[in-house]
Amino acid sequence: MKTILVDSSVWIEYFRGKKEVQSLNELIDLNQICVNNLILSELIPFLKIKKENELIKLLKTIKNIAIKIDWEEIIHFQEINLRNGINKVGIADLIIVQNVRDNELSLFSLDKHFKLMGENIDFDRWEMPKNF
Repeated sequence: MKTILVDSSVWIEYFRGKKEVQSLNELIDLNQICVNNLILSELIPFLKIKKENELIKLLKTIKNIAIKIDWEEIIHFQEINLRNGINKVGIADLIIVQNVRDNELSLFSLDKHFKLMGENIDFDRWEMPKNF
């Protein structure tokens, strides 16, 4: 099983206690997850405002995958999206896809952009098995 990059959309629902993402507990126990600084930068400011210092500490203990940006590839990904009618994909999402591909990870996200991009850009998306 590949290591799973957990997107901020999953973490947000997890922190809210949503049943749809509670399988994250098992992935955490199996030590199968990772984050990157982009995802942390989306989560930590909100957690700081809410004074969730323990959550911040826990997030910082998760394996962190370095991001190396290849801007030509990012431009290419966005061109593919636009040619296929996929608009309004942010640069952050493109960087996450590149990070997943470069490190042979699987992406766990609830963001619809990733599902749409996955139809035209080759990257591994993790979907929760029904019996998980």
